[in-house]
Amino acid sequence: MITKKLFFMAGLAVFLSSSKQYEAMTSVIDRGVRRSAEQAMFMAKAMEFDNDSLPRSYTEQRGLIKSDSHWWCSGFFPGELWYLYEATGNPKLKSYAEIYTQRVADQQYTTDNHDVGFILMCSFGNAYRLTQSPSYIPILLNGAQALSTRFKPVVGLIRSWDTKTDKWRYPVIIDNMMNLELLEWAAHHSDSIKFAKIASSHARLTMKNHFRCDFSSYHVVSYAPETGAVEKKNTHQGYAHESAWARGQAWGLYGYTMMYRETGDTAYLNHAKGIARFIMSHPNMPKDRVPYWDFNAPDIPHAKRDASAAAIMASAFIELSSLTKGTPDFSKQCLNIAEAQLRTLTSDEYLAKKGTNGGFILKHSVGNLPKGTEVDVPLTYADYYYVEALVRYKTQVLGKCSRK
Repeated sequence: MITKKLFFMAGLAVFLSSSKQYEAMTSVIDRGVRRSAEQAMFMAKAMEFDNDSLPRSYTEQRGLIKSDSHWWCSGFFPGELWYLYEATGNPKLKSYAEIYTQRVADQQYTTDNHDVGFILMCSFGNAYRLTQSPSYIPILLNGAQALSTRFKPVVGLIRSWDTKTDKWRYPVIIDNMMNLELLEWAAHHSDSIKFAKIASSHARLTMKNHFRCDFSSYHVVSYAPETGAVEKKNTHQGYAHESAWARGQAWGLYGYTMMYRETGDTAYLNHAKGIARFIMSHPNMPKDRVPYWDFNAPDIPHAKRDASAAAIMASAFIELSSLTKGTPDFSKQCLNIAEAQLRTLTSDEYLAKKGTNGGFILKHSVGNLPKGTEVDVPLTYADYYYVEALVRYKTQVLGKCSRK
């Protein structure tokens, strides 16, 4: 009897483990949204009266690490709140979204920061998308104008950093593809054609110079400011110059998917597909689809995982799947990997328990491992793209949205 009971218990354990693996995606998404809303409310309340601050990261030793509005990540938490309002219809989340969005309003005039697109589109962009309030339009247009001042016609690209001049004279990072969404928005909401022209020039030259034959990307390409000639191709935050830094590959996938959505130009779609195939077929992609911080890290399989890269990829893969339904096999491949990533990120390994993790949603992201900063910690952009992926799945795949 004891032996039979042991066999039964062992079989039950295997069954429960296997059924967890095949949990319905509706349940995964609902659980992720519910926990994300709980954590976002917890954090919003904690910082409600800290008027000049936005969340950045958290460690047990230092507690909640904050930023001002100028830090490149400042728009992510307001955007996270807007997405969670969209998913839940909770008016308190909308109220907090409005409060935290106003904290980054001063960045509409920023000209020394190429990340004004991140800051304003995540916050004011989502605010306008969901409310259609005309009060948000001038702020976004001012931001697009500020961003466009960093474009040098002879180079044909938007300059990224003004620092590190001893290394690069006119650096452009793959992350900068994400800021083009603000320019595309401005092109659709103004009479100026310059915004679309700048976005197109930047996207096409990045496509030409940042990517290798296998569609993997360098992090930084530096140009001669006098002629636009390529001077250096580096990978600053990855393992080595010729390695594939995971978050960099995610930025590229997301950026070209977004450019196809905004323009309908099939050159961008084909490029996004190439990046997607590189990511999906890479031999060093783990089975749970949360990538190592660099696909070529020397200590794989013991290398750090990067939840932020997985979240960005999942969001991009969901959108790319929706945009490629005319090629059902490829569309399904994109959706499959996004589902695997969301299942893993919504597991206990990555999803924080309510009231823990400083109010952040996800654990185990990697900021800049070579410099030893923000390694294996929660990061605000990981949370933003995770929530965006949940909401995109809810609306684009399940066809549901709870906002009233």
